Amino acid sequence: MKINSIQSSLTKESIFIVGYVSSIEGRKVRIRVNKNKNASHLLYNGEILKNVSVGGFIKITKGFVEIIGKVEGEYTQTEKIFDERYNKSENKIVRYLDISLFGHFDGDKFEQGIKEMPLIDNECYLLDKNEFIRLHQFYKKDEKTITLGVLTEEPSQEIKISINKLFASHIGIFGNTGSGKSNTLARIYYELFLQMKDNDNFKNNSKFIIIDFNGEYGKVAQTGLVDEIITKHKKVYSLNTRKEAGEIQLSEKIPLNEKDLIDVELISILANASEKTQKPFIKRAISFYKKVHKTGTIDEGLVYFKNILKNKLVSILQMVTKEKSHTLLDYIKIILDISDGDAITIPSWNSSLNYFMSATNTVNGSRQILKAEIIQTDLYKKIDDYIFPTNAISKLIHFLYLQLIFDIYNDKAQNEHIAPAVNKLKSKQKDIEKVLDTENNQAMFPENINLIIVDLKNTNLEIKKTLPLIIAKKLYDEHKIDFENKSLHIIIDEAHNILSSSSERENENWKDYRLETFEEIIKEGRKFNTFLTISSQRPYDISQTLISQLHNYFIHRLINNYDINAIEKTVSYLDKLSFESIPVLSVGSCFFAGLASNIPTKVSVNLLDKKNQPNSETITLTNIW
Repeated sequence: MKINSIQSSLTKESIFIVGYVSSIEGRKVRIRVNKNKNASHLLYNGEILKNVSVGGFIKITKGFVEIIGKVEGEYTQTEKIFDERYNKSENKIVRYLDISLFGHFDGDKFEQGIKEMPLIDNECYLLDKNEFIRLHQFYKKDEKTITLGVLTEEPSQEIKISINKLFASHIGIFGNTGSGKSNTLARIYYELFLQMKDNDNFKNNSKFIIIDFNGEYGKVAQTGLVDEIITKHKKVYSLNTRKEAGEIQLSEKIPLNEKDLIDVELISILANASEKTQKPFIKRAISFYKKVHKTGTIDEGLVYFKNILKNKLVSILQMVTKEKSHTLLDYIKIILDISDGDAITIPSWNSSLNYFMSATNTVNGSRQILKAEIIQTDLYKKIDDYIFPTNAISKLIHFLYLQLIFDIYNDKAQNEHIAPAVNKLKSKQKDIEKVLDTENNQAMFPENINLIIVDLKNTNLEIKKTLPLIIAKKLYDEHKIDFENKSLHIIIDEAHNILSSSSERENENWKDYRLETFEEIIKEGRKFNTFLTISSQRPYDISQTLISQLHNYFIHRLINNYDINAIEKTVSYLDKLSFESIPVLSVGSCFFAGLASNIPTKVSVNLLDKKNQPNSETITLTNIW
């Protein structure tokens, strides 16, 4: 029995041995291949084994240490060998392999990193089936996993990933249109929700939000079936700025608290405010806004606001400069929603004597209106009917106009310097009101739902640029306050839309604020159990800081040299051979690399069932023509 075992072991070694180490230079090792190991396949125990080739793995034994390397290249060399039988020299072609070392076996487990360097003439072997499986086992025993797909070059090898290692990390998914990127994103989260469907802690303690620019993850199946992309237990916010405001249901809007929107930085960016003059003005207006809202109840705040407005009206109607007073009156009319056609009598201006005239004539003609008469005017009485708008942006705009009245009246600001910022914000007011519900204080995540999808397909460019930032910032700021035993996962599909570092369509302030917000999440978020997943067809457009901070990568086919270079510069997990293979990856195949995998692995990601696929399929033109 023992003799049989030794014979079996010797037979295996003689078949699996490939050659010997001939040179070592850092992690790079060169192997001289035995002349009888140049066939494409070997036969062992009735099984056909693939012989070593570029992209394959080699085991180098040094005593009891087993070092693992990847074949990155091979070449032949002609050598002169002396044949004693015939007493002459002859040329022979010798095959060499270039190996890059990356790990070792520690007992039954594969470990990344080099424990010991090999020596010249150490024996090199093919990996047997068991060793190959250990090399691609990316999880510990009893650890929860998801199934991603199979090895592209060895389809019998299933690839499973540890849920903890993958989802407690920042993830990057890159690939050209049609390369399978959307299927990979949907696949990993579909598998996660499938694995955790009966876990109440998962439902209660984790939040997932998908920013969906093209409406791929919230489709309602045309067949009438329930939408089951990732999971059917989700809330889809289908935002729309193309509809009229009255046509939009409350459930279609994102619930947001006033305090999340009324932020100096955010409002300054929305108003495209200049740093030196307009931003300080907005800061004063928001400070005034907060002061009024701290004044007891909302009714007391409203009384306070109306009293200030009344006092300003009295002051304006007693001014002696026509242009300035009429400008301020126009702002009061905007606050009170008075249009030119409304039957509101406004005191007339005496151009000769420069004052607002009393409605009562005197013996010598007109006289300046008195305070007692002002409080009897239609305009003054209209203030009593004023109520705050229910929408936070509309309300803030009223505060901005009141602050503007105050500043211009007291010569603290020039109208032509400040008014453009207020007008800019006013121009976005309707679109913001169409997508945000700031009135009802509803939760963004409905009860028992931990996945929401924000569908931006039918929104205009301004909302596409702005809303993801507002939502991500709000969720992250809230989560930082109470993050123990909870997790937040922000998933951005087509991330180049908002994470571009090279866009010239935005001002620098906006670009800096947007990138700083997401860079803070990717740099510091892990400490607060917040994880970012970004998917993009243009990694070159995305901030290098963001890409370099990702922990796990799924890289599909990329053709553009700029995109490949961006990945090469910032991703340290891929070897040279993998980089060179990126432009020729087949559809659905990707390199999976990072903390969750021992080695860069080429995986064919399993295609989801039709009902679970995102709406990103390439159409067959002849079927619709």
